Amino acid sequence: MKRVLSISLFFILFALCPVNANELSLQSATQKALSDNPSLSQIQARYEAMKEIPSQKSSLPDPVLSIGGMNFPTDTFDRSQEAMTQVTVGFSQSFPFPGKLDLKEEIADFEARAALYAVDELRLRLINNVSKTWWQIFYFDRALDTVNVNQTLLRQLIEVAKTKYQTGKGLQQDVLLSQLELSKLINQKIQIKALRKNEDIKLHILMGNSPLESIILEKDIDKNLAPLKDEKSLYLLAEKFRPILKLKEQKISASTSRVNLAKKDYYPDFKVSVLYGSRIGHNAIGEERSDLFSMMLGIKIPLYAASKQDSALQEQLSKKQANTFALSHERLKMMENISKARNDYRQYKEQLLLFETGIIPQAKQTLDSMLSGYQVDKVDFLNLVRSQVTLFNYELQYWKALAQAKQALLDVQAYVGEENIYE
Repeated sequence: MKRVLSISLFFILFALCPVNANELSLQSATQKALSDNPSLSQIQARYEAMKEIPSQKSSLPDPVLSIGGMNFPTDTFDRSQEAMTQVTVGFSQSFPFPGKLDLKEEIADFEARAALYAVDELRLRLINNVSKTWWQIFYFDRALDTVNVNQTLLRQLIEVAKTKYQTGKGLQQDVLLSQLELSKLINQKIQIKALRKNEDIKLHILMGNSPLESIILEKDIDKNLAPLKDEKSLYLLAEKFRPILKLKEQKISASTSRVNLAKKDYYPDFKVSVLYGSRIGHNAIGEERSDLFSMMLGIKIPLYAASKQDSALQEQLSKKQANTFALSHERLKMMENISKARNDYRQYKEQLLLFETGIIPQAKQTLDSMLSGYQVDKVDFLNLVRSQVTLFNYELQYWKALAQAKQALLDVQAYVGEENIYE
């Protein structure tokens, strides 16, 4: 029994050893992902592109310069033969109806702001994904440590069972039973290592790395699980900080401007053109022909408003309504996610406390009692092994509950959009 306790103490002390320089902390993982993740860089570049659009939309269309010839006789192509033959230089400029350019600039500005909030939302999700993956790897590491401890203990039990069998005080089935349990542990270790490798690859990719080397996590972690604000307070924080809600609001603002622009389309746009014609030769009384100057004003008439402008306005009204519903849906989904994550956090926190203060200490006492009883032939080997397996399972559940509590906490922070969510 003393040897069992000594080995357990050794692994506990090993788990609390100082952090190695090559170990990856949670903070380092998130910082690496924020700086090197290509998806975040991609959407950031998209925002940088979109913020350049508003100034383009507020500018007038480019003017048109035209150069040509008019009324050349086809028999000689002589500029002086006909009075109206001329070489022309023209200039034209289109002018949208007043207010249209301002509305187009507004729409582009709202869309650019929405793109910025999309960057913030993806940043939140990336931090959440990286952090939850980190904690999943942490759980697998602790699970492997627990498997290793139990493998060592079972090997000791196998030796004890063999010794008792060889001296005629034990049964061969005890040896076989302990070897079977050891094989089960080896199989479980293989499965856990494979799962850890998958999470290792995922974390590498999230950080923008090639997944060739295995990640080593720091073991000195904060197990504190502070109480959270009530659900209503968390909802209010989400309304203030959650980027996806701000993004939806910008989409509604852009839709409102599009509706106003569709209404402006009932009014005509204008086009101003000037033309200068150069002539040569002399008129009938012998004077040199004068050059000609022309000016035109074009007005675009919404003649087919019933099939174009009316339909366009109704289209934009429907899109605005859709964006309004999208915001309402996002709010409801936000409240659902916050409530579920907060409930999960409370559940795992209570389970963790129960494992720490009740189940695991009791399971250890039971195992110690069983081991003492087995050494004096008062407990059969099957019950001893069962006690060891039971403790092993509870220790795995403890580490899983800790990781799940941390992951649920991360979910609450991500759904709220703010880290300060504690009472």
